[in-house]
Amino acid sequence: MAVLSVDLAYRSWADLGTVILDRSSAHAAAGNSHQTLVSCEVVPWTSLATATGQPQAGEAIDPLDLANRLHTLCQARNIRVILLDGPQAWKSKFNELEFTRVSERALNCAAKTGLPGEVRPRTYTRFAEFSIAVFNALTLLGWNRLSTGRSPGDKPERVLVECYPHAAWKSLGLRPLPSKRRSGLRDMVDAWESLNSVIPAQANERLSHDQLQAIVGGLPGLALEEGDPAGYRIVGRPPHLEDGHWREGFIVLPMPPSHAPKIRWLE
Repeated sequence: MAVLSVDLAYRSWADLGTVILDRSSAHAAAGNSHQTLVSCEVVPWTSLATATGQPQAGEAIDPLDLANRLHTLCQARNIRVILLDGPQAWKSKFNELEFTRVSERALNCAAKTGLPGEVRPRTYTRFAEFSIAVFNALTLLGWNRLSTGRSPGDKPERVLVECYPHAAWKSLGLRPLPSKRRSGLRDMVDAWESLNSVIPAQANERLSHDQLQAIVGGLPGLALEEGDPAGYRIVGRPPHLEDGHWREGFIVLPMPPSHAPKIRWLE
């Protein structure tokens, strides 16, 4: 089964990185041995059409509209797991941390969500509010934030997963892809090659920075869908409602296969 991974953006539809991940059997080019590949299908923002039509290039993204378009895509493709690169909730006032969710502290996230409306750095506020609004809108459409009310190996039913690509690279033992402003073509090529050294993948077209981040962030969704607890790691505390706001929530990271080569730079 496929999963949908989205590198979120709110200023422009063209900044979204939207990729459908699936596994397909193929013969490796070298030695003609049999391998399982991750198939990465880039979903252009122009194809996120609904009954209301296509999104318009110059318009800002409305979280309710985006949620509806993602939901429609998942219905059409029978997808039950959506991964979003952005915070799903605010900090709980009971988590014993001054200004961050437990998951963000554990992963040393650069941006942190505090109590409702409080974000550090402040320049991240609009994105954090947008991301939480997308999660909330999808719950109204029948999706549920990943919780611990499941047994290992259970397959999900319309599950929302928060991912964090920067930490996902590190979780796989790879050097994180630099930010979009600092990434050149060489960085993109090196990142894609290093990812393939651990988890072989193929894409249906040349990847943008946002799409590559969506791929690495979305990998644990495949393990969740397949009921493979060895393929992902959950960080943080369960999501819950507190004073009318969603709080905390898990960030899920991919784990490298047992046979994957070790990358020296992390050792």
